[in-house]
Amino acid sequence: MASAAQTQPGGTESLTPSAVNHILMEFLIYFGRAVLVFYPVYLTGYLGLSISWILLCMLMFTWWQKNRRWKDVRIDSAIDLVDNEAHIISSELKNSLQMASWVHFPDVEKVQWVNKVLEQAWPFVGMYMEKFLRENIQKTVRLSNSALKMFTFTKIHFGHRPLRITGMRAYTHEVDQREVVLDMNINYDSDVDIDADVNSAIKVGIKGLKFQGMLRVILEPLISQAPLVGGVTLFFIRRPTLQINWTGMTNLLDSPAFSSLSEDTILDIIASLMVLPNRMCFPLIDQLKVDQMRFPLPRGVVRVHVLEARDLVAKDTYMMGMVKGKSDPYVKLRVGDRRFKTKTIKENLHPKWNEVYEFVVHEAPGQELEMELFDEDRDKDDFLGSYNLDLGEVKREKEMDQWFPLEGVPHGEIHLKLRWLALSTEPSLLNESNSGLSCAMLAVYLDNASNLPKDQKELTVHHKHGKHSKEERLTKKNVGPNSYVEFTLDKDVQKSKVAYLSKNPVWEQGFNFFVQNIKTQQLTLQVKDQEKKSVLGSLNIPLLRLFNISTMCLDQNFLLERSGPNSQIKLKVTLRILTKERPPPKIPVTSPPKVKQQNQQVKAGENSAKATTTASTAAATAASSTAAATAASTATAASAATAASAATAASTAAAASIPSNGDPAASSPGLPGAPLDGTKKTASPRRNSLLVSEISKPSNLNMRRYDSHSLLSDNSITSSRFDLTDGASFPQAIRDHQGSFGEINLTVRYAAMRNKLMVLVHSCRNLFPCSDSGTDSYVRIYLLPDNSWRHRKKTHVKKKTVKPVFEEKFEFDVPLEEAQNRQLDVSVKNDKMFRKRERTDIGMLLLDLSQIDIVKGTSDWFELTIPGLSGSTRK
Repeated sequence: MASAAQTQPGGTESLTPSAVNHILMEFLIYFGRAVLVFYPVYLTGYLGLSISWILLCMLMFTWWQKNRRWKDVRIDSAIDLVDNEAHIISSELKNSLQMASWVHFPDVEKVQWVNKVLEQAWPFVGMYMEKFLRENIQKTVRLSNSALKMFTFTKIHFGHRPLRITGMRAYTHEVDQREVVLDMNINYDSDVDIDADVNSAIKVGIKGLKFQGMLRVILEPLISQAPLVGGVTLFFIRRPTLQINWTGMTNLLDSPAFSSLSEDTILDIIASLMVLPNRMCFPLIDQLKVDQMRFPLPRGVVRVHVLEARDLVAKDTYMMGMVKGKSDPYVKLRVGDRRFKTKTIKENLHPKWNEVYEFVVHEAPGQELEMELFDEDRDKDDFLGSYNLDLGEVKREKEMDQWFPLEGVPHGEIHLKLRWLALSTEPSLLNESNSGLSCAMLAVYLDNASNLPKDQKELTVHHKHGKHSKEERLTKKNVGPNSYVEFTLDKDVQKSKVAYLSKNPVWEQGFNFFVQNIKTQQLTLQVKDQEKKSVLGSLNIPLLRLFNISTMCLDQNFLLERSGPNSQIKLKVTLRILTKERPPPKIPVTSPPKVKQQNQQVKAGENSAKATTTASTAAATAASSTAAATAASTATAASAATAASAATAASTAAAASIPSNGDPAASSPGLPGAPLDGTKKTASPRRNSLLVSEISKPSNLNMRRYDSHSLLSDNSITSSRFDLTDGASFPQAIRDHQGSFGEINLTVRYAAMRNKLMVLVHSCRNLFPCSDSGTDSYVRIYLLPDNSWRHRKKTHVKKKTVKPVFEEKFEFDVPLEEAQNRQLDVSVKNDKMFRKRERTDIGMLLLDLSQIDIVKGTSDWFELTIPGLSGSTRK
């Protein structure tokens, strides 16, 4: 699509002739509407008619317009319900019933017994919280400000409604064997009643609050002695939501101008304690170090390239909304507490940013990359869409470069390139660049300090006299400073929390920094007084010092410079090299001409193989071991042409008098892991990959891979790799089956009003019977080339029948032009196979949407096949 404006060298945009014509046309239409409205008024006055005629016409026009609008709304609602019935019903139920998460996600459990335990123990929880607030929080509030020295809780009651857990999910297989991870969806709608006195004249309080969030609980390490768990770690992956009903003088905070400010401030306090990277830890054994629990090394780093966006919503309008303008878009990105904002692109619906940001990832899966697009305005920025991406998917794929659809708006997409960077201690992997990208990450754990001077005056007196003044030693109590630590690495400055009135402050905080040049950069630390901002001590640590240590870590007490003679600070500084990991191997989607050429080569090889086998049966039998060895070494990607040529070569070697028309054994093009020269190449395919079975077991099935003449191509095999087990093969009953594998009834059409491809799975018939009572079958669908778990569609299982009826509908968010060039990969699977390590496919179909008029739609029976089986024929 051509842009309506041209960019000048100075960066400004000038209107093209087409844009000027468009604006003039909009103005003429607006002028024509104005004439159409005011001319009857002028005509009525000119003819001397009563004004009642004008009022009557306006009344009739208003009634007609309202009736038409209501009719359009009803028609649109009906069409929307027909096109997306399941989604509309579920969304309405969700909004009206506020269903818990275990209703929507089958892997989230309903833990009603935990809620009963909480309900029974809630009075005792209230007693503990009352003691905690009076002994700890009240003291902290008094020390935070001189105006709050008289702050006192007068009433603390946590109400009768306990905290509820609306769903719990347990991770055991996805995590280390020595830990258990629990995700709890917490909902606290409380009738809490808390009052406090700031002083004799000011009273504050809270009467009711709502709190929601997902709390992650990690039980680690699991040990072989009581209490079986070494420690418990609690934290929120994302910021929770909070609503507070204030009382007393704090009623002002309920006003719109202050409510968001007050709740955000409290959430910031909660985030500093329990939102990643901050954690609350409770060690249960003495051997466990708290710093390792509270601030473990991150899982890795995600590098995000914000490239561009397209087809954004136009929020700027002119001439009372008659002329649509453009938008001034920018993007906000957030992972945990780290936030970034891109530059603003003026008046562009297809902006290009080309900016790079880096985020530390502590939990994957779990943490998400949160993106929001806004239109920059003078008063309030308009929302242009959002998208949340689970960083666990980036960790699994290692590298992603794709368009993501924006949610919450009619249309719009954003183009991102993401790269997962692992953490390493190998110095040879260091790769410093001049483009400003980070080559390493620095993790700092700030523990405590000791013997800090009270202020700069005490430090000066000590340097002058070598001891404290007599007046201070005899008459004045030596109170410590309100100190905090400021870390600086080039332009990155981070501050710790304030430790009040202590010469031996304890912070216990973690910080992360990105490093661009290890040889020149150094970490600068300054201990400062909160009130006077004076420096109580400093320390410089060159990063090259860490790089030259084998563990790249320093964990010790450091003497502070420009401080007291015994002033020390305890730190743990860890350096890690950022390394790129190779993406998991993927089988590329081959083009139709290449597939056709491969099929022709396979047919030629089969014909020659059959001819030589018929002419020299005894010789082929004698050389069967040689043929198998040759096929195993050359069929790395399970190419049918390779296996057939190997068998032909073996037969020809045994019976030289019989000529062979087959080509020498060679790797099939388009398949990874097999070099063109025929040499053996090791490959490490991902788990559940079809390559595993085809590399390790070159069987007869592999040699007949392209025998099928159905629409099923190499794409379907590729997309099904996530549904297979390691070393899986078809059951013997399916391999011996002769004839059809059944049919499937599908309806495929494109809903132009909703910009979605609709696929209706009606039923199947004459499926392969996996038992005497039938087959427990379901249907799996991919819209190629999207073949990851996130894009997988799956029906429910229909038990004990070879004629299952599903009647389920699936939607794919894809533009019409793109949908017409894609393929639908359909596979009918058996839920209970004969053995665990056998493939579950009992019928496959690859539907080329370019051969179908998806706008009109089609509904038909399609033949199911099994690739590589001679009994799988096309109808």
